[in-house]
Amino acid sequence: MKKALLWLIAIFSTLCLNAQVLVKATADKDGILIGEPVQLLLDVRMPLGAKVAWFNLDTIPGFEFIEKGKVDTIEGVDGKKVQQTITLTSYDSGYQVIPKLSLKVGDATYSTDTIGIDVGYTPFNPESEYRDIKEIEEVPNPSAGKIPWIIGGLTLLALATIAWLLLSKKKKAELPVMPAKPELTPYEEAIQTLDALKQKGWPQPAESKYFYTQLNDVLRIFVMRKLKISSLEKTNAELIRALGTLNPDAEQFRQMAHALQIADFVKFAKYTPDAADNEQNFNSIRSAITILNNIT
Repeated sequence: MKKALLWLIAIFSTLCLNAQVLVKATADKDGILIGEPVQLLLDVRMPLGAKVAWFNLDTIPGFEFIEKGKVDTIEGVDGKKVQQTITLTSYDSGYQVIPKLSLKVGDATYSTDTIGIDVGYTPFNPESEYRDIKEIEEVPNPSAGKIPWIIGGLTLLALATIAWLLLSKKKKAELPVMPAKPELTPYEEAIQTLDALKQKGWPQPAESKYFYTQLNDVLRIFVMRKLKISSLEKTNAELIRALGTLNPDAEQFRQMAHALQIADFVKFAKYTPDAADNEQNFNSIRSAITILNNIT
């Protein structure tokens, strides 16, 4: 019995010592729209007891990190498996390459293969409809029994309002007539709103969603008033494509697209930018409004 046990232990030790190191990286997509996330899986297999210096993931040219998942380690009789999932995106259109990523197992260095990702825009068709029109659905009115009371209350309120107007008519006639304030141009209104938003200071993490919603709305309202584009009905991706047809400055347009994508991440993916990102995205939207104002 003891000999059999020693024999099994010897075989197990030999398997562990002879286990090969396998390093690979795979992406869940080979093509994305600009700003769309892609998941990169890093998978390493090695012998039990081997020391590993994990990948250096500070930067990947052409890509930006959305989320770095935790490093998971699973040990079994056939060795050790270490995995990590990284969520990336790119704001540079064209064929982007995730380069070889290297780590060390023991004293040896191993690298993954390169991965190519096509980054592009959805073809824009200005003649296409963006949303289907839904039919009106009738729903039961839970307050139908309260209608007589509501009508009675509104009647009393109307009578009281008429009496108040009659009594105050004479006083109002004596008030000086103030000249109407001139209406702001779309550009003046947008810049004034941005200045008021900036005076409040960069948002705390819990206020990021409100800040980027306001920043997004300033651009949307300006585009609707100045360029007559129905921006309030579009997603940010649709808005970016619509503005791209105006042939704005390429770098300014890229920065504006980046700011709008960050707004989506904050609102829908619970992403929290830092103060430097907040200032950069604010300035990108302000510059984009100035450039779009000068185009027409």
